[in-house]
Amino acid sequence: MCTYDADVVTVKVLGDYRLYLQFSDGKAGELDIAKLVPFVGVFASLKDKIFFNALTVNPDIGTICWANGADLAPSYLYENLS
Repeated sequence: MCTYDADVVTVKVLGDYRLYLQFSDGKAGELDIAKLVPFVGVFASLKDKIFFNALTVNPDIGTICWANGADLAPSYLYENLS
């Protein structure tokens, strides 16, 4: 069980749907979004690497998001960091 209490503060695109994330508590690591998210529904647009790479950190919700409204819970990202 995760003792999550942190927000995403930094994101860097590493390529091939991989991201480097840093959280407000100092935890940091890499994620392969392609292994975590099926590219269907609201996430279908993320198949386009140009669109995928245009993600931002939304400080209001403490996580990464895309222009189409797709986002991932910061707790989910935190639990899956490698």
